[in-house]
Amino acid sequence: MHPFITTTVLLGLSNLFMTFAWYGHLKLLNTRPWIIAALVSWGIAFFEYMLQVPANRVGYTVMSVGQLKILQEVITLSVFVPFALLYLREPLKLDYLWAALCLLGAVFFMFRDRLFGG
Repeated sequence: MHPFITTTVLLGLSNLFMTFAWYGHLKLLNTRPWIIAALVSWGIAFFEYMLQVPANRVGYTVMSVGQLKILQEVITLSVFVPFALLYLREPLKLDYLWAALCLLGAVFFMFRDRLFGG
């Protein structure tokens, strides 16, 4: 499999764990002491890192660090928005669209050499 695809899939899975680690406790553990939420989040984050570290190592063979970071941010928003809407029942706002459009600009600037061969 091409390293870009491998990286994208691993970062996508990593982001699922990251999103639950960072925000899942707001729904599931909101009545528990914060230290319990932190410990559970750390446990979930372990799996995030077990996917994220290899993803970045593979991705670094075909992308710069800046490109990896922007790819990560696009994936983060792509995972977070459905999570916020479906799991946390947050209202859909146009702000998500504006954030996505800003990220598209970031993608353009970080990947323009690859897109236009310059």
